[in-house]
Amino acid sequence: MTRECHVRFCESAGVRSPRATHLVVGFQHETDAWRFLDMMRDRLEEFSLTLHPEKTRLIEFGRYAASNRKRRGLGKPETFTFLGFSLICGISRRGYFRIHRKSRRDRKTTKLKEIKEELRRRLHQSIPEQGQWLKQVVAGYFAYHAVPTNIEALRAFRVHVVSLWGRALRRRSQKDGTTWKRILKIADEFLPKPRILHPWPNQRFAVKHPR
Repeated sequence: MTRECHVRFCESAGVRSPRATHLVVGFQHETDAWRFLDMMRDRLEEFSLTLHPEKTRLIEFGRYAASNRKRRGLGKPETFTFLGFSLICGISRRGYFRIHRKSRRDRKTTKLKEIKEELRRRLHQSIPEQGQWLKQVVAGYFAYHAVPTNIEALRAFRVHVVSLWGRALRRRSQKDGTTWKRILKIADEFLPKPRILHPWPNQRFAVKHPR
């Protein structure tokens, strides 16, 4: 049976290698995936390294994964995380297969907690000072996460940042009368709007000869 499979593995920290390596490899045939996994395990053992037992797995993923699993009475294709994104088997508006990348929820939550703590430390800074700092933070987040199919996650992140900023501004005084309408106006003045900044992978890696 032909299936598209992905192997995810991570070198565990060993004596010779204190840093871990993450890699995703795709195969059309499941047998090839298992063969590669066995060879990789043997190769790493030569250097006193091992595959991470929890982060190494083989899953059915790709263009035909959904239809194949449905035919066998199984659920939706598994997802996996890589470099801060969750990768999901999806479809385009025209019904074609498309890999969807979504920002990992735990990474977003961690970033928002950092922003919340920093806003507390900057509580008595002026609005322009806070705004300039938040502008850099949001722009930096977007610079990495603004990939195709991830626009909703970008919008949600900005909404959370605006909410945190608004609460911080209201805490500066018990008599603070800043309305949410005013907070939204301030946010629009400083914070960048969510938009896709990175091209589709097939455009990014397209090679054109000058001739």
